[in-house]
Amino acid sequence: MSRLSRLWPLPAVLTWLAAWGLFTSLLRSGLSPLLALGSACGLGVVASLLGSSWWRRLMIGLGFPLLLLVSGAVSLPAWAWLLPLLLLLLIYPLNAWRDAPLFPTPIFALKDLAAQAPLGQGAMVLDAGCGLGDGLKALRVAYPQAQLHGIEWSWPLRGLCALRCPWARVRQGDIWQADWSVYDLVYLFQRPESMPRAVTKALAELKPGAWLVSLEFEALALQPQACLRSPDGRPVWLYQQPFI
Repeated sequence: MSRLSRLWPLPAVLTWLAAWGLFTSLLRSGLSPLLALGSACGLGVVASLLGSSWWRRLMIGLGFPLLLLVSGAVSLPAWAWLLPLLLLLLIYPLNAWRDAPLFPTPIFALKDLAAQAPLGQGAMVLDAGCGLGDGLKALRVAYPQAQLHGIEWSWPLRGLCALRCPWARVRQGDIWQADWSVYDLVYLFQRPESMPRAVTKALAELKPGAWLVSLEFEALALQPQACLRSPDGRPVWLYQQPFI
């Protein structure tokens, strides 16, 4: 369990207080209530990335506007209260709710990967659903000689990931529509419900010798080539095409 998880609900409370302070400061500076609301809600939405589950992210991101609405401290048109939801949808598009939450890959979670799944110089490696880039950073530790690619559906997260990982090629897109056939290794940190879909895609597209790697969640329909343990004890599942 992460330190932030143990401190819950302190991250939410601190975010609400910070958003309230920003909102009142902007109002006192003469900014319009609508722009002040947007700025404060933006702060809450960005801070929601710290949440370890969807419910915690919603509480962090929507807590301030709900408190403001209940307090009646400011009069705004009814449509203005949709602004926090629109900001959340920018960070977490609808189809992202069907895939993995934004759980970061620990930096050394894949450090032993190259010993079991060796790749040549310039190999193509994909982080499918790269989020803020933690998986790409972990892959770089394992494969410093590889060409690292990331795909992320949320364009704000894609932009932040590109800033954090300038040495990788990061693009906005749907991991399920992307062509996996060009990659020597595809890395996933999804969730159990997404794994059957990943298996179907890997079977159809990964070339012979290519690897499918999943942190924590097993592809039950495939025979693993190996199962490593990350420093925090989570399994790292390795599968190689042909999956027999």
